[in-house]
Amino acid sequence: MIEELIIRTLCDTLPEAPADALFLFGQTEDNQESAFAVARQLWQQERVSRVLFLGTGAISGYPGFESWKNALVNAGMGEGMLEPVPPVPADTDILHTGIEATSMVAFAKKQNYRRIIVSASPFQQPRAYMAAVTAVLKSYPQLYVYSLPGKALPWKEEVVHSQGKVQDARAGLISGEMERIRNYHAIGDLASVEEVLAYLNKRDLGKL
Repeated sequence: MIEELIIRTLCDTLPEAPADALFLFGQTEDNQESAFAVARQLWQQERVSRVLFLGTGAISGYPGFESWKNALVNAGMGEGMLEPVPPVPADTDILHTGIEATSMVAFAKKQNYRRIIVSASPFQQPRAYMAAVTAVLKSYPQLYVYSLPGKALPWKEEVVHSQGKVQDARAGLISGEMERIRNYHAIGDLASVEEVLAYLNKRDLGKL
């Protein structure tokens, strides 16, 4: 079943109407262009009117909200469409996918957003989407979350990933992501593959 989930997260169908927002999971500087490309693409296609990412300073390899905002504004995007997502917990001194997903869902619920597209680097996208659904199931099960991986960058290029501590070619990071899926589910931090697929099926039938 993991094979079905991976393919569906990498090849998801987006809503016909514009989504309320695009949420970008934090990336290191080596991988951030993957996220920026998706933001520019959906903005140019008028598929979203807001782009969300964590409203923190530089932390855990993520360059921070101001750095990303400046990069996207320089690419032509309006500053007003870039929204900082407050971290949950507010005093966190670390960022990881679970914190980002929890923060995104709390923000979406407060803003009454109903449809959000989430994006991470392609090698991270399945786990990032699972984290998003995990947070949705816990606190905002009515939220429709869609998956759109970031732009693929050269797979054999050596990069820094995972809180700025892991270094490998992008292709080499895939096995680590699969291992995290298994480990985080085992300790209760990720919903099961079956639960995420069940959510996807209900979402696609409009039954959330």
